[in-house]
Amino acid sequence: MTMKLILLTGAAGGAARMIRPLLRETYRLRLSDRAPVADRHPDEEDVPADLTDAEAVARAVEGVDGIVHFGGFSVEGPWEAILPANIEGTYNLYEAARQAGVRRIVFASSNHAVGFYRRDQTIGDNVTPLPDSRYGVSKVFGEALGSLYGHKYGMEILSIRIGNVLDRPVDARRLAIWISPRDLVQLIGIGLERPGIRHEIVYGVSGNTRSWWDNSNAHRLGYRPQDDSEVFAEAVLAADPGPSGDDVIDLHQGGPFCRLEAGGGAGDPPP
Repeated sequence: MTMKLILLTGAAGGAARMIRPLLRETYRLRLSDRAPVADRHPDEEDVPADLTDAEAVARAVEGVDGIVHFGGFSVEGPWEAILPANIEGTYNLYEAARQAGVRRIVFASSNHAVGFYRRDQTIGDNVTPLPDSRYGVSKVFGEALGSLYGHKYGMEILSIRIGNVLDRPVDARRLAIWISPRDLVQLIGIGLERPGIRHEIVYGVSGNTRSWWDNSNAHRLGYRPQDDSEVFAEAVLAADPGPSGDDVIDLHQGGPFCRLEAGGGAGDPPP
């Protein structure tokens, strides 16, 4: 059987680069970023598109079987950067998909949509959003847009509130929110393949002993994480300098995003 063709936006970003080799095992990939992807594999298509250019987005979407949307401004920054990339761009993508008849979208949401919940709370997927940043606000918007397009237009959307995807966690906070690339790809596969989805929200987190999140909705959909950050805990905690001394940062799940006003660069995986 011919493998499905999947559009991966933000394909030059750090998170996308980590999952592309695993996705290629199951899907044909069409990559899209603002510029051609320099490290493209011979089996990957490349269709550059700025998300703010509706016509370019429509060309990127044409003929695909599903979309994995990692594109946009991926850290906190000024509203003038967040608005076109994450608000207008996400709308352009959803609308292009609707018009092209592409029903399946996996949206890379973020833990920063709920970053002002405290670390001593365990929260599920159905809590009221408490974004910790303009970036987090844009992810709440993306989730709401997925709900609209799912319920109004019959599309099938999975919003994944990603914690932090790396090969291993790098500090104490990320022992709670870390997700391995292979666990993230498993969730993406659920979003692309599982029957009966309208719009679902899950947490992009491995089976971490220290997790702050009740991910029972992901488990209901079939998610069975293979990894747990606890295997790295001893080494991480030995190297971690400890609390910052700022209660806003140290007590809330969003960490430094609860204080950060601007900075960072597009394409970097959010901490």
